[in-house]
Amino acid sequence: MYAAVAIITPLTVFAAGIDAVTAPTGFMAIVTLVPLIVVLTLLFLKVDMIIAGLAGGALAMVIGGIGLAEVNAQFLAAIPTMLTITVPIVNSAIAMAVFKSGGYTAALTLAKRGTKGKVEYVSAFIVILTAAATYMSGIGGGSAMVIAPLAFAAVGVVPELIAAMSLAAAVSFTTSPASLESSIVSKLGDFPVSEYVATMRPYWLFFVAVAILLAFFGTKRRNLGFKEEANDDYSSLSNGQLFKLTLPAIFLLFAVILGPVVNNLVGYPIFTPLVYMVVTLALIFFFSKFSMNETVEAMIDGSTYILTRLFQVGIFLGFINVIGQTGTFAVIAGVAESAPAALVVPVAVLTGILIGIPAGAYVGSILTLVLPVAVSLGFTPLALGFVTIGVGFGSQMSFVNITMQALSSGFSIPILEVVKGNVKWISLASVMLLIISLVFA
Repeated sequence: MYAAVAIITPLTVFAAGIDAVTAPTGFMAIVTLVPLIVVLTLLFLKVDMIIAGLAGGALAMVIGGIGLAEVNAQFLAAIPTMLTITVPIVNSAIAMAVFKSGGYTAALTLAKRGTKGKVEYVSAFIVILTAAATYMSGIGGGSAMVIAPLAFAAVGVVPELIAAMSLAAAVSFTTSPASLESSIVSKLGDFPVSEYVATMRPYWLFFVAVAILLAFFGTKRRNLGFKEEANDDYSSLSNGQLFKLTLPAIFLLFAVILGPVVNNLVGYPIFTPLVYMVVTLALIFFFSKFSMNETVEAMIDGSTYILTRLFQVGIFLGFINVIGQTGTFAVIAGVAESAPAALVVPVAVLTGILIGIPAGAYVGSILTLVLPVAVSLGFTPLALGFVTIGVGFGSQMSFVNITMQALSSGFSIPILEVVKGNVKWISLASVMLLIISLVFA
């Protein structure tokens, strides 16, 4: 219990700062928990994260006697800290341009033609497409909004496919080189995003493989046939034309995943964000209907989501840092250290899963509450990644998560059906994650 309470509570933006704050004792140690409880309660009640942070920060000011000048300093420092995470911003923007140019719709149309009536193979490909699109863009909801209607038009409502798409999206946006979540882990853990992504890539691939198998066998046992074509514009194109439309997506996926490997092999940074941005945009211009202006505008518009979220989390972190000034996190770290070492990481993972269920709309804000004390306890990037994936899994059983809402809309079913269908399979995936975290973290 002590370990669970310890892990669900926050620290300052930079975990090393915990050592600089004296831990209060006695009754005051309990009082300092109040702002954190208020923040969590408001998040569970679906209150906007900034309002929740403001409420907790205001209480911390009263409890800790913190002045307005110091609060203002924390506020102004936290926002630019988040907005300096440039590579995820660039990757997300490029991927959204690929979305808008029709690369993923073309890929799914090709898959339907190539499988010749074997719907289970298309279901498996839909999961691969979801994982790839989410991994490149870092946005699970955005991927689901584009792919779910196509999946519904091709296959129909298959609970296993929906759960597999949720699983693939969750593990992808929590380990993506372009996501808000990876950016937060990087900043809180004080290590490069690239290091985190490389560390978590084998586990990303493992859970994507699990999702693919779930979609394949779940669809196969239902003996379904193809529905009508999802998009007449794409169904009328030749295979060659469709393949050309998918080239930007193929190149971007290669650059994001294998680019660093190629750079290391040749000893020169060939695949840099600037290079693959220019090449991807050029491919969109040459092989889609987009003009050069439309291509660039699609990229700029695609940056809106992650920039908005980074700004939002920056404000929230400012208030969380104010709470940190009361000494709360030093108290929590001291309690957490008393837990059995072998169980600290699995308990942290389980806590992340459980918090993700009611507060799944705010995965980024949950991470700011779950990860910092874990950092102070010496969690490795791998252990932090397991906790982050756990929060993502919990969010895929949440009524308020945007990916869940997108799946509900795309498959034309109530969100209750999506949640009920996901609980069984996401829970099993969560058990796998707990076992993995116990063995490898």
